[in-house]
Amino acid sequence: MKLLLLSVGCVFASLADANERDSSRRHSVRRLEAFSWANCRNAEPVVIKSLSIKPDPVSIPGFLRASVFASVGVSLQAPLTIHLTLEKEVAGIWVTIPCIEELGSCTYENICQQLDALIPPGQNCPEPLFTYGIPCHCPFKKGDYNLPDSSFYIPSLDLPSWLTSGNYKATAILSGEKGSLACVKISISLRAD
Repeated sequence: MKLLLLSVGCVFASLADANERDSSRRHSVRRLEAFSWANCRNAEPVVIKSLSIKPDPVSIPGFLRASVFASVGVSLQAPLTIHLTLEKEVAGIWVTIPCIEELGSCTYENICQQLDALIPPGQNCPEPLFTYGIPCHCPFKKGDYNLPDSSFYIPSLDLPSWLTSGNYKATAILSGEKGSLACVKISISLRAD
């Protein structure tokens, strides 16, 4: 679950950062649909057991409901890195989107430090993580983590025109000093105005 939350957080942080850049040639994403996911391998120390996002499609801006159950087989501690590969379907061929200004297929290093920058140590984790006792700082203890059906607000997303509509696949790999810890594949379709 942490991998998913960290990956989604990195993607949305990149998207929010992209929102603040030059807004010419940008379009608003209006719908997220056809969401699906899978673990790359079930032998990883961190495995998502279940994940649900409703409704389908999700209107943007708007609320979505998500639930996640994950099993963390080892303590997750610094240094942690997320390698994100983002692909877009173009004329029936999957094309890897390069990392441009931290948007696309990027490597996000020092995840623990990035979490500390977003949520200063000593500050409570944001809801609903706080309510369900899910940590938001390293180290993350070994164990099972359950986020019951919870509501999240997705703000308006203005993205570069080449990124707003289409079918996408993302592979997020969480790694530490001893190698790969988790791997999740996500598929979505985005629709613009």
